[in-house]
Amino acid sequence: MNFKRLLATMLATAAVATAAPAQVKKTKAAAAAPAAEREAAAVPFDQKRLDAMRAEGFDALYNLDYEAARRHFREITTVFPDHPAGYELLAASLWLKTLNESRRLQASLYNNEGFYKEKDDQVDPEVQTVFRDLTRKTKELCEARLRGNPKDTDALYYLGAVEGLKAAWGSMVERSFMSAMTNGKDSVGHHRDLLKIDPTYTDAKVTIGMYDYVVGALPPIVKLGATVIGYRGSKKRGIATLEEVAREGHYARDDAKTLLIALLKRERRYREAYNYASELAAKYPRNYLLKMEAADALVSQAEEERATNPEAAKKTEAEAFAVFDSLLAPAHGPNAPKVPLDLVHYNYGDALLVAGQPERAAKELAAAAAVPGAEASMVTRARLRHAQALDLAGRREEAVKQYEAVLARPNVYDSHEDAKRGLKEPYKLTRNKVSENAGGEETSEAKGQQAN
Repeated sequence: MNFKRLLATMLATAAVATAAPAQVKKTKAAAAAPAAEREAAAVPFDQKRLDAMRAEGFDALYNLDYEAARRHFREITTVFPDHPAGYELLAASLWLKTLNESRRLQASLYNNEGFYKEKDDQVDPEVQTVFRDLTRKTKELCEARLRGNPKDTDALYYLGAVEGLKAAWGSMVERSFMSAMTNGKDSVGHHRDLLKIDPTYTDAKVTIGMYDYVVGALPPIVKLGATVIGYRGSKKRGIATLEEVAREGHYARDDAKTLLIALLKRERRYREAYNYASELAAKYPRNYLLKMEAADALVSQAEEERATNPEAAKKTEAEAFAVFDSLLAPAHGPNAPKVPLDLVHYNYGDALLVAGQPERAAKELAAAAAVPGAEASMVTRARLRHAQALDLAGRREEAVKQYEAVLARPNVYDSHEDAKRGLKEPYKLTRNKVSENAGGEETSEAKGQQAN
């Protein structure tokens, strides 16, 4: 279960990594293209226009403006119908929009064991069909280019990207983890092939770095078995590879930084995670998710500081709470981002619980469930967490009513089991924020990974 949780967390936090445009480089492989392809290439390819369209779309995507992003990406498919970029980016934007609407773009969700059990939620069949059509078209275009030139690095890049995107869709939307692992393996394979042709194609190393970290973070016994069948990884090498892309990548710098936010939290390097999150939040001011990731890192940092430096912990907590307060402040102007208040209240309440303030937490969690038009699964999760906050505040009778309210709603991420447990005995906060960021591994497992 820990491996599933780790894989899904990495995919969640790398939410736009598989959407990164290809690194445009002219390599020796281009000279190896067949004569027919070279003749076709005699027609000038407007690389600058493609780059500009991708850049505009990608900026909109990072700013969570999915419709604007899709307009730019649809234009790419019209102007460059034989290039895989537009179709892959359309699929990526659809994936991200689907996750955001269902409140699944926060990495903390994937620390919840219930996410891997119940599968009551259904994917909209029309959305699923569109996604599959787009990924199939991307793959067809890549394979057509590779038949003409097996060393086409851009085709290999997008082929790996679309397999990674299918893995992300499988694990985070469909919650089909075995198929996701297969697609993820294929993605890594294509990007390894690309790097053999052109070792300087830095953007492709995002996939390799993530793979190295995931395999390196496996429990010792599982990791041993993986090594026997040829899977080798290293957490240290994985992070170093992503840091290289964050410094030297072409289009994928921000994707690498996004991934590093999750990995550094897992390694308890919270200030570094915060620095990346706050840097990206400043660059993409409409992206409230990055702001909440920054606040989450600060909450974890404060928890570590509390035992040794209470004053520093208070300042760090205040910094985190200020982020949530700013997101809850009324937005003004026609271009102001539309922040999902249910998600902000929920995460604020969770942060307050970690900070040992259950009364304030209960208020925020109650507000999350009461937001008009709140996403249905978020309402259930907020009611459950509200009940737990009430228990921690010593308000048992009110907590029981909330647990009963959870049982009257559809089962979301095993919420019914948690509510029944809450009815039997008051909730106790037994796992701190640090352990959640670390994926809940046992101490012996952590020790077994120190060599990485």
